[in-house]
Amino acid sequence: MNAETPESIRKAQIDAVLLKLPGVIAKKINSLDAYFVNDRMFACISGKGIGLRLPAATATELQFSRDNVVPFQPSGMPSSREWIQIDRADALEYDKDLALFQASLDYVKAARGR
Repeated sequence: MNAETPESIRKAQIDAVLLKLPGVIAKKINSLDAYFVNDRMFACISGKGIGLRLPAATATELQFSRDNVVPFQPSGMPSSREWIQIDRADALEYDKDLALFQASLDYVKAARGR
């Protein structure tokens, strides 16, 4: 019997957005569902949101300009200046953030040696 949970449905909806980006693969890191490009994590699911790595200035600007963007703190860990979390009640709405996901992917791909 394959009973879908709200979490598995949400992950499938997020997968549908992120896995269509070129070169993106999904992996499990500890208890987090994470998304990678070139073996580097650029996003992961945490709680009711998606953590995303962006340049620090962009991350800061988003935290002040959008009410659904907060510091990324998975499992209560300290936040990083380059990580934000986008919270959306409906995971289907993450397609509205596709430009940010692409910006994160591009940033992480270019961040060799960081």
